[in-house]
Parts: sequence; C-alpha cells; structure tokens
Amino acid sequence: MSIDISSSQPSSGQDAFGSVRQIDAGVLNVGYVDAGPADGPAVLLLHGWPYDIHSFDEVTPILTAQGHRVIAPFLRGYGSTRFLSDTTVRNGEQAALAVDAVALMDALAIDRAVVAGFDWGARTADILAALWPERCSGVVSVSGYLIGSQAAGKQPLPPEAELQWWYQYYFATERGRAGYEQYRREFARLIWHIASPQWNFDDATFDRSAASFDNPDHVPIVIHNYRWRLGLAEGEAEYADLEGRLAEAPAIGVPAITLEGDANGAPHAEPSAYAARFTGSYEHRTIGGGTGHNLPQEAPDEFARAILDVVDR
Repeated sequence: MSIDISSSQPSSGQDAFGSVRQIDAGVLNVGYVDAGPADGPAVLLLHGWPYDIHSFDEVTPILTAQGHRVIAPFLRGYGSTRFLSDTTVRNGEQAALAVDAVALMDALAIDRAVVAGFDWGARTADILAALWPERCSGVVSVSGYLIGSQAAGKQPLPPEAELQWWYQYYFATERGRAGYEQYRREFARLIWHIASPQWNFDDATFDRSAASFDNPDHVPIVIHNYRWRLGLAEGEAEYADLEGRLAEAPAIGVPAITLEGDANGAPHAEPSAYAARFTGSYEHRTIGGGTGHNLPQEAPDEFARAILDVVDR
C-alpha cells in the first residue's frame, strides 16, 4: 500500500476528537471516542498509564482518512469511564482490562477489529489477540509481548532492571498510595519525562491528558494493577481461569507488528526476547528520531502506518 499519511495530522495542541460518548459495557459505563465511518473496518486504540486517549489525537485522523472506524476508550479509572456499581472491586489486573475491551466491542456491535496500544493498552491488545483471536483481525503492540503473570512478577531481576521498576515498589507501600493520591499529576509528569526523555511536550499537551487522572477510581486502579503484578493484591475469582491461561504465555497467531522507540526510557525487553511468541505474520519495527514510550503521540505516522500495514496482511 502506498498512502500519503503525513498531511493528515492536526497541529500540536489540537484535539482531533469530537465529543466523548458514553456506553454501558460490562461492569463499566465507558467514555470513548468513535471517529470515522460507522461501517468502516474497526480499529480499537488502547492507552496506557499514565496517559489517556489523547495519545491518539494525531493517529486518529490518519486512520479515519483511510476509511477506518476508530474507537478510543478511556480505560477503567481514567477520564469519564465509571463503574456502574459502587460495590464492584476496583480491580486493575490484566484480565479485567481485557474483558473490558471485549465488553466494549460487544456493546458497540463490533465483531472484529485491529487492536493497537502501548503500555497497559499493548498488554490488553496482546491478550485479545491471544485469547480472542476471532475478535482480533490484527494487533499492533508497542514493546512487544507484554502478557504476564503473578508468578513471573515474583521473580527477582538484576539490580539495574529492578531500578527501572522503582514506582511499582513505591506503589506497594501505603506511603506510595498516599503519595500518588496527593501528587498524581507531578508523578505522571515525571514518568512522562523518564519514559520519553527526548519528547519535548508542552504544558497544554500534558494538562489535556492529566485531567483524566482526576477520575475517582484512578488511584485505586493504578495501585491495584501494580500490586497485583507483584502478588501483593488478590485478583477476582471470575478472572482466575483467564489468568491461568495467560500465565502459560499463549502464542499470538493473528497478523502482528510490534514497535519500539529508540529512546524508550521505560522498562522493556529486547525484540528477540519475545519474537517467538508471535506465530503468524509478524514484523518488528524500531522507530528512530528519539522516540520514547508514548509512541503513538510521539510518532503518530509510524504508529498509524503499522495499523494500516497489519490490515493488509
């Protein structure tokens, strides 16, 4: 495919999205953007922590210009997404986030979609591709194969690698919970700088996403997510079977492209460490130019190109 995508982007600071819609899906009332033709091939874009749907501001118009329907939801604990019940456990484990994505597709009557994401969103995209391949026509995952397990999370790493996960250990303490509650914006800004050391984002760009962290469930979801990974918080019984399957590191057989920025300051594995987990049509691309962890926002052309290319496989 030869498509000029370079002119489709809005200028810095613009919001490519229209109004945020709301829909009941599973245990959530999900806030999401629905852009492009309603009958176009669907693309589900999933953000991570500490980011939000605005990571896809410049990706979205590129995809809609090529006839795709783009769905970009706020994850549980972000933006306008809310739990339908006050009694629902504020659970951040990986299987719960994946079930949220499937429930949203069901609510929107989307049978299949290319699923693309980074950070938490990449993990969810990998899980959908592995466990629900009939719903996933292709996957684009920043930093590759991110499916994990509590057993793996309990294994010690070399000191230099452990240092990269400092925030996870901070969140394991009550001081960390209180600190994130009090300083969530300062914390997020620090992570942005560490994870993307060469990305010169402005205050308007940060503030637009940071507003999503004011969600009343944000801190409980984030804290549970990282404590669950270390085995310091329990998951819910309804997800136990899924977690058991994920602990076996299931292969991904749908068409896949993995991406990595050449200046990603967040913890990430070398592509050679996970390439074998992708057993279908597969390609890895390293994105240059000082691209960090928030690859869709830092390199939107390359992220959108990967989605368009995986569609053709």
